[in-house]
Amino acid sequence: MREAAFIRRNTEKWRSYEENPTTDPDELTDRYIELTDDLSYARTFYPDSNITKYLNSVAGRMHRGLMQNKREDQNRFVLFWTRELPMLFRQSHRLLLVSAVFFGLACAVGWLSAANDNTFVRLILGDGYVNMTLENIKKGDPLGVYGREDGATMFLAITANNIGVSLRTFVAGVMASFGTIVILFYNGVMLGAFQYFFYERGLLLESVLKIWIHGTLEISAIVIAGCAGLTVGNSILFPGTYSRLESFKRGAKQGLKIAIGLIPIFVVAGFLESYVTRLTLPPVVSAAIIAVSAGFIGWYFVWYPIKLNSGSEQ
Repeated sequence: MREAAFIRRNTEKWRSYEENPTTDPDELTDRYIELTDDLSYARTFYPDSNITKYLNSVAGRMHRGLMQNKREDQNRFVLFWTRELPMLFRQSHRLLLVSAVFFGLACAVGWLSAANDNTFVRLILGDGYVNMTLENIKKGDPLGVYGREDGATMFLAITANNIGVSLRTFVAGVMASFGTIVILFYNGVMLGAFQYFFYERGLLLESVLKIWIHGTLEISAIVIAGCAGLTVGNSILFPGTYSRLESFKRGAKQGLKIAIGLIPIFVVAGFLESYVTRLTLPPVVSAAIIAVSAGFIGWYFVWYPIKLNSGSEQ
């Protein structure tokens, strides 16, 4: 972007910061984040320009204001979860929808493939898992796999694995989104085939009430990780007015924040899978856990970002 265009695009914002100072710590932090992003861009493309010196001066004054505020340290952590991350999700809702639709189609492919090829489930899930589950079905405990290990061991292994899947899905976006799409497709096909396996044996409802106790958070988080990866891929494919490198840096930063934001979700999902899924719960209790999990995902990742964004525009 030419320097004149960069200045023209942001002059009004910078002037409002100068003419309308604030002592509100949340607003001050938001302004500082935006201003330092602009300063970073100016340092990269106009290192010797007066506009870079000006932005550096304004950012310095804002930083001193933040340092003087006693709430700054704790507030920055709260701000990330209550404002910064939800606002990022609002910007990424279109890609979140793309990720969800693609994952859903992959699930349908897995279901239909398993329905039309009786070897497909073994191909996707492996002979060992299928044979073990068939044996558990004979014993009257089709989902006994969740009670094989002690809770602590399962929790650590599952949580680490899920976080790893999330980060791989995000990092795979550097392949112009192709790597992310492949991971989403594989996981979607696996889920579809997995659910058909239980449907074929008349155990679909039982499996849903058991598996989705943790799966609601776990699968939702994988879809959201797909959104993070597509954010990176889109920044490479569609740089807009930025250079491709600058666009990639911005997309990678945004995608990484989304991926990091999923860590608590995977921790809770790992806890549920390790300590709750193994229990024999009344159907109404299982359904309640699933509903609460789905409600939280819909609220935090969809409704709240929209509400927060609409409030900031008023």
